[in-house]
Amino acid sequence: MTSTQADRRTTAVPASLVAGSVTVEIACDESGSEGEKLVGGSTDVFAHASVDLSLEAARDCIEMVRIGARSPATECKASVVLRERNRRVLVWLIGPEGPLLGRAHVHLTEKSFRLTAKLVELLGGGVDPRDLYDAAPRALGARDWTRLLAAFNDLMRSRDLLEARITANRFFDLVEAHRSARGSVGAAMSDLWDARPDDDAAVVRLLDRGDGRSVLDPLVPAIARGVLHWYDGARPVSLVHDEQGALTPDRLRQLDTVCGDSVLAGIRFVDSTTDPRVQVADLLAGAARKIASDQLNRRGDVLLTALLRPYLDRYSAWGDPRSWRLLAPAA
Repeated sequence: MTSTQADRRTTAVPASLVAGSVTVEIACDESGSEGEKLVGGSTDVFAHASVDLSLEAARDCIEMVRIGARSPATECKASVVLRERNRRVLVWLIGPEGPLLGRAHVHLTEKSFRLTAKLVELLGGGVDPRDLYDAAPRALGARDWTRLLAAFNDLMRSRDLLEARITANRFFDLVEAHRSARGSVGAAMSDLWDARPDDDAAVVRLLDRGDGRSVLDPLVPAIARGVLHWYDGARPVSLVHDEQGALTPDRLRQLDTVCGDSVLAGIRFVDSTTDPRVQVADLLAGAARKIASDQLNRRGDVLLTALLRPYLDRYSAWGDPRSWRLLAPAA
């Protein structure tokens, strides 16, 4: 897949409905990206949004937001609609009277749950990550569980063998300290302790990033879910994405492998200031991340949560059952 110059065509209807089109062209952006740092960062939720709008419809949407928010900004960002004084603009944008319902999709990643799922992989997949996510904070205490996850995050982000040795020792010391925990959590800690690397070669295998794989970064799996959402069974999906340094050639090949040639036609990167569709995706991604994070942290907005639900991917990487009951789209 290669990056090319932005296509300047303007259509009055969604790209997926253009007669005779050979691909479904979808515009994307994300919010909450901190790479592989999933604990202790500035956000606890990652959101990836994709929209099926024509350039004309996207321009109209951005202009309506700009007028409603009285924003002089050349590029309209999510921070505009997230200001309390612009709440009515956000309600319009994602509500039934707005331009996005039925033409947009959001995949959410609860970062601590993704990290828990990766921890379970170290156990060989024998534990349901949702069970560990739910039981561990109660068995170990929320603070100690967060410390353990943060130590695992540091280990998996190690840049060289020396750093990996240090972070591995720190992580497995914490694991050992909790092997006496009761029930399934104690058993999981014992299994983790048994899985600790016993030499440098084993440490390298644990951190293997073969083929440029990003072990923790939620970006590639989120994009893949978006592609599968928009694939109509006949025409492959072509993505237009905001410039994203994390999508290296190796990771693009990984995405291509996950989706398959018959599903993903390609991806090209644009400056969001030149493509209003990407700006709309940014608005939706930022709003979705904030609404979902507020719900996760028990300060959810009932109306905004209800308006967001139809956009959400039912296969979002989410572990908290209470907030997901409120966020999950209808079956």
